[in-house]
Amino acid sequence: MIQKNKTNKFIYECTDCKKQYDSEKIIYLCPKCSKENNDLYPPRGVLRVVYNFIEKKQKKILFESLKKENFLSILPIHKAENLPNLKIGNTPLYKIEKLNNEPLSFNLFLKDDSQNPTFSFKDRASAVVSAFAKEKGLNTIVAASTGNAGSSLAGICAAQGQKAVIMVPESAPLAKLTQIIMYGATIVPVKGTYDEAFDLSIAATDEFGWYNRNTAFNPLTIEGKKTVSFEIYGQLKETLPDRIFIPVGDGVIISGAYKGFEDLLNLNIIDKVPVIVAVQSTGSDNLIRNIKNNKFEIEPSNTIADSISVDIPRNFYMAKHFIQKYNGEYLTVSDYDILQASSILSRNTGIFAEPAAATSFAGLLKYAQGNKLDKASKNVVLLTGSGLKDLKSVENTLNIPESIEPSIDNLKNLLS
Repeated sequence: MIQKNKTNKFIYECTDCKKQYDSEKIIYLCPKCSKENNDLYPPRGVLRVVYNFIEKKQKKILFESLKKENFLSILPIHKAENLPNLKIGNTPLYKIEKLNNEPLSFNLFLKDDSQNPTFSFKDRASAVVSAFAKEKGLNTIVAASTGNAGSSLAGICAAQGQKAVIMVPESAPLAKLTQIIMYGATIVPVKGTYDEAFDLSIAATDEFGWYNRNTAFNPLTIEGKKTVSFEIYGQLKETLPDRIFIPVGDGVIISGAYKGFEDLLNLNIIDKVPVIVAVQSTGSDNLIRNIKNNKFEIEPSNTIADSISVDIPRNFYMAKHFIQKYNGEYLTVSDYDILQASSILSRNTGIFAEPAAATSFAGLLKYAQGNKLDKASKNVVLLTGSGLKDLKSVENTLNIPESIEPSIDNLKNLLS
C-alpha cells in the first residue's frame, strides 16, 4: 500500500532545521537545535515523524484499507499485537440536535475521548509509546504530568506489564493521583510546577536510561494523538468537518490533530485540512497569545483547567506552524465560561467533562453566540477527559440540599 524507506518504516525530522534522523535510534529532540534551549522559552528541536507516502491509490480504497488495518501503515510501530489489549480510540462521535431545548442551526458533533480506558485522550499517545518501547525491549517509561498523561501511562503500562514512573506537581488533582497509584506506578510528587517535574523527568531519563513519554519531547506522542483525525473523518462518512474545536495547553493535542489530517492530505485521501480552532483559558493563554509575537513572553498560568495550565507550551513552535500553515483559528474563554460550558454540556448531553475538556465546548458556545457558525455547518468538539478526574473544580457550583426526614410532606417541601 505505502512504500517504506528501504531500511526503516519512518524517519524523524526536526521541525526547525529540517535535519532528518534514523528512527532506529532512541532520540527525543534534534541535538543541533536543542543545544540553546532554556527555561525562558519553548524548546527548539522538536521532532516529527515522517513516512514515505509514495504509492497513492483512489481515495476510498486507500482509506478503507488503512482503516481495516487500524492505520498501522502510518503508525511508528511494526505489529499491532504490541499495542495494549485495552480498547483505546474508536471513541464515539455523538450528534447533538438541541441545546437547552432549542434546535441548533448548525450541526454539532461531540468526540468523547473520556471513553478511553483511563478516561482521557492521553491514552492514544500512551498506547503508541508503550508499544514502541515494547518493540525496543524498554520496560520502564517515565513521564511528567499534571495528571492525565501520568494516569494514562500508568494504566497502559499496567496492561502491558511495564513499569511507569510518574512525576507530578504536588498540586495535581487527587483523582488523577489516585489513578496513578492504583495502577501500580511509582509516583513522584514534585514541589513546584509541571515544568519542574518535566525537567526532573528528563534528568532521570539521562541518569537511569528510562524511556521518556513526555509530550513535545517524545515525537511518538503526536503519532498516537493523530489517530483522532482518522476517526473523525471516518465517522463523518469520509467527509471533513467545517471546524474542530480543541482545548490547548502545551500544543501537542492540536498538533496531533493537524498531523493526522496532514497525513491524509499527503495520501491524497483529502484535498484540504479542516479549520481547527485552538481554545485556551484566559488564565493560561501562553500559546495563542504568542502566535503573532516576535519574542515569546510568559504570563504565569492561573486557571481551573489544570490539564491545560501551562507556563511554557513545549510544543509551541510546531503548533504555531500548523495553525499558520492551515489558517487555523484561536480564542480564549474565561474560567467562568468553562464552568458554564461544563454545566450546559452535562445537562444537555449526559457527558460530564473535566474543565480542560469543557474548554473546547466553551469555545464553540462563544462562536455560536457571535454568529460565527454557518447554518448547516459541521462542527466537532473534542472532549478530552472525564469530569470525574477533577471534582474539586466544580464543587463550588454544586447545590446539594440538606437531608430530610423521610416523609412525603418533607419531600414536597424540598421539591417546591
